[in-house]
Amino acid sequence: MATPRSQPPSTAAPLSPIEPGRTRIGWIGTGIMGASMCTRILAAGFSVTVFNRTAAKAQPLVALGANYGQSPADVAAASDVLFTMLALPSDVRSALLDTALPNLPQNSVSVDMTTSEPALALEIASFAAARGCVALDCPVSGGDTGARNGTLAIFAGGDETQIHRLGPLFKCLGTVHYMGGPGLGQQAKLGNQVAIASTMVGMVESLIYAHKAGLHLGTFVRAIAGGAAGSRSLELHGSRVLRRDMEPGFIVEHFVKDLGIALRECERMAVSLPGLALAQQLYVSLKANGEGRLGTQALVLALERVNNTRLSGP
Repeated sequence: MATPRSQPPSTAAPLSPIEPGRTRIGWIGTGIMGASMCTRILAAGFSVTVFNRTAAKAQPLVALGANYGQSPADVAAASDVLFTMLALPSDVRSALLDTALPNLPQNSVSVDMTTSEPALALEIASFAAARGCVALDCPVSGGDTGARNGTLAIFAGGDETQIHRLGPLFKCLGTVHYMGGPGLGQQAKLGNQVAIASTMVGMVESLIYAHKAGLHLGTFVRAIAGGAAGSRSLELHGSRVLRRDMEPGFIVEHFVKDLGIALRECERMAVSLPGLALAQQLYVSLKANGEGRLGTQALVLALERVNNTRLSGP
């Protein structure tokens, strides 16, 4: 029987702990979600350098103590952990692959929280690894309320050890769900969006039905909320729809983008999801009517047009 060879001692440097006053944080993208999330990181005592294409949107964070970087490259160079929360996959590619990652110090970690393409997440992970860094794909769900309150669901893909290491940062934002290797965080978020899309269609259709049947909509929403039809979408958006409050927690244009990515993944996997396809068509119609910057609850406008009706108030 062969004698097992002894293993040489590990030469890998131990991972440094994530601590306020020690760990430098970079944040690129300070829109509706990103600004609230970054605010919570600042409130936890971390030193943060921020960048946004529209500099004025980052000024409230600067007023709270953040440093302002003149470019994604500047932010990356000053970061041990670099977060991105952007609009489109093309924005992620430009910010990370073209600019930030080439300037990220070795052993640093890139955390993309944008809902993006799984294939792009794999490309970013490979690019980062070649430079001695780590890239994680960690998109989130929970909307503007979850971002403000630190109750987001975080779908994490990539190196599990690094994800656990970043726990003190993720704790500021919500609850981490480890989904597997690179790209699987994005896949989980797309599945989440499929569920939300069909739920939103069902919720709004139920309101149209109740309205046509002569029910008082406020009473109807309260009644179904406690039963099997209750949902997070109804909780977050039911009253907004009845007040005709279309202010965005998550805008239609971004949801159209997410559902489009999900449909392309369905095509790649030879999966047929007719509910997803219907939801996509309805949300695309909102964008075509100039309503792309409204919140996703604006779906009611599309179904009101289809049915030539308008819901009564609460």
